[in-house]
Amino acid sequence: MRQRFEEYIFGLQEEIITSFETLDPNAPKFKRDSWLRAHQGGKGVSGVFFAPPPTDASPGPQTVLEKAGVNISVIHSSIPYDEKTSLPFFAAGISLVVHPRNPHVPTVHANYRYFEISEKASEGEGPGKVVAWWFGGGSDLTPSYLYDEDARHFHTTLQSACNQHGSELYPVFKKWCDEYFYIVHRQETRGVGGLFFDDLSTEKHARLSDDVKRPRSSEEIFDFIKTVGNSFVPSYLPILERRMSMPSTEQQRRWQLLRRGRYVEFNLVYDRGTKFGLKTPSARIESILMSLPETARWEYMTDMGSDLESEEGRLMAVLKQPVDWVGLENL
Repeated sequence: MRQRFEEYIFGLQEEIITSFETLDPNAPKFKRDSWLRAHQGGKGVSGVFFAPPPTDASPGPQTVLEKAGVNISVIHSSIPYDEKTSLPFFAAGISLVVHPRNPHVPTVHANYRYFEISEKASEGEGPGKVVAWWFGGGSDLTPSYLYDEDARHFHTTLQSACNQHGSELYPVFKKWCDEYFYIVHRQETRGVGGLFFDDLSTEKHARLSDDVKRPRSSEEIFDFIKTVGNSFVPSYLPILERRMSMPSTEQQRRWQLLRRGRYVEFNLVYDRGTKFGLKTPSARIESILMSLPETARWEYMTDMGSDLESEEGRLMAVLKQPVDWVGLENL
């Protein structure tokens, strides 16, 4: 499974990067940065997009994306088992965040990962016997300006992917996403949600029923991961194409930067993946912090978003009370 999962995520990374590069052919290419983990096992490829600002008074870059990363990490290390011993673990995943330039285009995030914990093997042997394994992942949308049709497209695409493997998956993982991407100190969600799931294995799952159809074996769960992973491009690229050339104002840019500030708050304070990465020995900090936007803004007691009749206020209402986007009618 290790090798097959690695092969899948490397292929998915190239598909996603190519999709963005094709959409904006005049923009700089993603920088592919291959790396090896010093002193401990591991490797990865960071695919990062950025357009440096001009050094003179000329206009800034007009690229569709402002900053983006589609990163892969494959890590071998040890995890504490008890006070005296530790066990080897393997973790591989693809993680992406895209911050578009236009305030009308939502930020998007996705992550798909596989973990194994194994017994210690004798020196010179391969990996020890696997004692635990699980898959996790998800994808979520974070708009600055709310377009119902975009949120519904994103969610219905994810629902269609999930339903190929069981009708319970989407509603459970959608609810989990709304709960996970919640900024407690702001009492609002980070965005309009999507999917979030973890701990998928042959073991009983705390959030899924035992008596309904769902992926249970490693093969079935891996097939599910591939289905939802392959749904990323069709879930997001049509939204990006629809909104990327819309006119925008300086006031809308200001709101976009304020919402990015909330994104930063969640990622640095609550996100488990960020905290796990920063605590991992010899971690590659640049790749871990790839998710942060190039530019963000904080204002003391800002009044933007307080008028519920405004477009900013309309977004805030949804962030305070998550919506059933698939069930929303008359769009």
